[in-house]
Amino acid sequence: MKRIRICEEHCIGCGLCEVHCVVQHSRSRNIIRAFREERDGIVPGVKVERDGHLSFALQCRHCEDAPCIEACMTGAMHRDPETGAVLCDTERCVGCWMCIMACPAGAVQRGASGKVASKCDLCIGEDVPVCVANCPNEALVLEDDGDD
Repeated sequence: MKRIRICEEHCIGCGLCEVHCVVQHSRSRNIIRAFREERDGIVPGVKVERDGHLSFALQCRHCEDAPCIEACMTGAMHRDPETGAVLCDTERCVGCWMCIMACPAGAVQRGASGKVASKCDLCIGEDVPVCVANCPNEALVLEDDGDD
């Protein structure tokens, strides 16, 4: 399975990973439209935590044991059988927030509507997630852990 590894020693807190995630998950996939017209409907799957000069890109680790999947009462949190990624089916999510409470990384959050969960989906359909492809310092690296 492919996973994103965070090299916090290289992260400069620029937030480009968040910007590109928002654009990737917008309807238009246009940076201007995404931020002017669609931004309120999108929560980035990656969040840059900052404390002074220290920064860290926080996102789903797509855990092997995935406590969010175990905690989900509707099956909305599930593992994609092809990629192994942990995904949230927003049609099945009822907003109980058990996944948020169970996530050891703090990477699952309320979606923009406040009614369903939101998290990194590894940019399904892309060869490389946009946060990785657009990180100027290579602080986000896509690695294959060999469990495919």
